[in-house]
Amino acid sequence: MELYLLRHGDAQPRDSSSTDAERALTRKGQQDVQTVTRQARAGNVRPDVILTSPLRRAKETAAIAQKEMGVKRVLETKALLPEAAPETLWKELSSIEEAERVVLAGHEPCMSRLAQFLLGAKVVLDFKKGAMLRVSIARGSKPGAGASHGVLKWMITPRLVRKRTRDKAQ
Repeated sequence: MELYLLRHGDAQPRDSSSTDAERALTRKGQQDVQTVTRQARAGNVRPDVILTSPLRRAKETAAIAQKEMGVKRVLETKALLPEAAPETLWKELSSIEEAERVVLAGHEPCMSRLAQFLLGAKVVLDFKKGAMLRVSIARGSKPGAGASHGVLKWMITPRLVRKRTRDKAQ
């Protein structure tokens, strides 16, 4: 199973006029997610499904990923809320049929905790907004509790893609 952890892009600041759940992506946030998902698509990433947090900024991130990566199915889950436990998401993933390549659109600290859970290691990640991390893991594995852990394959950040694009143009 290939899991692509995608942190939502930059969002509007918190203020008293709206709830945290209603915060939308900024223009920069939209562009960052578009940049990273286009690069992933160019690298032959072909997800079967996207799971997204129900918060607006994550749903907008998932919608951009869906368009850029040509994904047909997008499912909403509370298992990707900022404080969600990784074990809950793993149970949900195990129940989704025909999903060998899955994008998970969510928030910090959930994304870092999920990566630690999948890798079976207390790694410290600088998981930037709009970044995507790929973890390969055997479907029958039981991450977080045993010898079967995922393998970190790569991480793409918006800044890295922009730098690569500038370097190619020179």
